[in-house]
Amino acid sequence: MRNDRYRQEREEIKELLTQYDNLRNGRTNSFIEQEGFERLIDYFEEYEKLQEALVVCEYAINQYPSALSLLLSKAHLLICTKDYGNALDILNEAELLDATGTDLYILKTDAYLALDMQEKAAEILEAAIENFEGGEKIDLLFELSDVYDDYENFEKVFDCIVLILKQDPTNEEALFKMCFWTDFTGRNEESIVLHKEIIEEQPYNELAWFNLGAAYQGLKLHEKALDAYAYVIAINEKFENAYRNMGDAFLRLRNYKEAIESLQKTLELTMPDAVVYEAIGHCYDRLKNYAQARFYYKKASHLDAEDAKLHYKIASTYMNEHAWQSALKCLSIALRTNRMQPDYNLALGQCYLQLNNIDEALACFGNVVRMRPKNISGWTELLKCLLQAEFFDEGIEYAEFAYEQTDHKPIFIFFLSIFLLANGQLKEATIQLENGMQANPKLLKKYIQLNPAVLKYQAIVEIISRYKKKK
Repeated sequence: MRNDRYRQEREEIKELLTQYDNLRNGRTNSFIEQEGFERLIDYFEEYEKLQEALVVCEYAINQYPSALSLLLSKAHLLICTKDYGNALDILNEAELLDATGTDLYILKTDAYLALDMQEKAAEILEAAIENFEGGEKIDLLFELSDVYDDYENFEKVFDCIVLILKQDPTNEEALFKMCFWTDFTGRNEESIVLHKEIIEEQPYNELAWFNLGAAYQGLKLHEKALDAYAYVIAINEKFENAYRNMGDAFLRLRNYKEAIESLQKTLELTMPDAVVYEAIGHCYDRLKNYAQARFYYKKASHLDAEDAKLHYKIASTYMNEHAWQSALKCLSIALRTNRMQPDYNLALGQCYLQLNNIDEALACFGNVVRMRPKNISGWTELLKCLLQAEFFDEGIEYAEFAYEQTDHKPIFIFFLSIFLLANGQLKEATIQLENGMQANPKLLKKYIQLNPAVLKYQAIVEIISRYKKKK
């Protein structure tokens, strides 16, 4: 049946092409109806013969000068061939014939956008919208939202989508767009009010419930978001994005087991997804189930092998299990894309330090402090490494340098005291300990952890006792 229809259409086009050839060559009795011309224009446009389609338009308009559809077709073709000025002239001519169709304004908008005159395009649509109702008004509002998007007036894009949903609360395209634009503009409170109104009239509108949940989530009201997503799933138990967002909400609430259940449901309903696998891995990581965390990080990595962060996370699970060699291998892969990445170098240095490979550890920590000179953790690890290696002179120098680079963080005064003491400079060490205690006595515990042997020095113990009495 379909083949018969296709053959019939092909024969009709063939006949129209013959008639058109006769017309062009001035043969007698050459006449084509308006519909025939429109089919020929569509035919040539389909095969991307735009200049030929324009020639057909000229013949058609000469024969049917008052046919609005032919004028609009010509304007459309002129826009396609980037002849925007002539296109606008034709559209102005068409407007004199009939200004009641939306296609006219949409084509004008396309021309002005192509001329980089977004404000003019918006002005035309804003004026035209007032003259339409129903579906036509919605079409123009969508067009206007695209214009605002084009010149980055994102707040007005949001306003257009609101107006569409006020007209048609079931419009799926608008509901999908509203979810995105609410998140993008951060206008979550307005979205909540709007979707509550929609739900009051249409309690089984799953997209409205979903958008309500997403808006609550945007305000970090995760419990309310979960309630909304529960309604989505009650209406449609296969709504994959609801499970995905539930997983995220549970994760934010640190309900990792529930997050895993929701994310697993997401995987049942959709194709394998690296982001979901990574999120499940993160949950297991937080539950200190490092083997399972690693399993899901690896699944994510198989889908996105270029994501160095996943190899870093796999390494972190090995580090938590003190499997330093395995962690080193993963970190080496992570560092292939960016050899100087500070976090990866920090972790690599920690692994080398645990394996007593001091030279490599120092090189890694050196990379960290070069890339992040104000970051405390890089300097801290570098100084710990120097302490373990018994490089006391270097430790004194770098402790002072770290203090300057980090805007005088007190922890480095304590480090300086430790190195001075280890270097046999007891008097200087006690002076620095006094300075450190004056700056932040809460760091004393870390000071002792760096080297518990400090407590064998009477001068050190006296300072500690004095501050404890003051407390």
